[in-house]
Amino acid sequence: MKTYNVKAGEITREWHVIDAKGKVLGQVATEAARLLMGKHKPIFCRHLDTGDGVIVVNAAQVDFSGKKGTDKLYYRHSGYPGGFRKASLNEMMAKKPTFAIERAIRGMLPRNRLGAAMITKLRVYAGAEHPHLGQVSAAKEA
Repeated sequence: MKTYNVKAGEITREWHVIDAKGKVLGQVATEAARLLMGKHKPIFCRHLDTGDGVIVVNAAQVDFSGKKGTDKLYYRHSGYPGGFRKASLNEMMAKKPTFAIERAIRGMLPRNRLGAAMITKLRVYAGAEHPHLGQVSAAKEA
């Protein structure tokens, strides 16, 4: 029996909604990355984007394990002298609640053009409401 290779035209996409309320950040990120890559499908192959779209709601109410709120730091540099900045996870959640989930999911995707295509199917919202009801009505909520 020969190995089946899926063609790009045979890929069907669905949308999944993940509610992050009360869940640990890493668990939400791994589930979203798995769905974005398409690893939950029997037609998964590494060289094609077989994944589905993911909508993460209640990103502001995600939990962290341990002391990550104060100990985990995000770094950036403007490129100018003295342009080094750092912020803790709690500070980032206060400023932009969707940043931590987006960054965690992006870190779990491939670092190439395929990963860039996968991340475009991700939508993260701080609250419980999202404007994608048309896409989700046909799909089941995860």
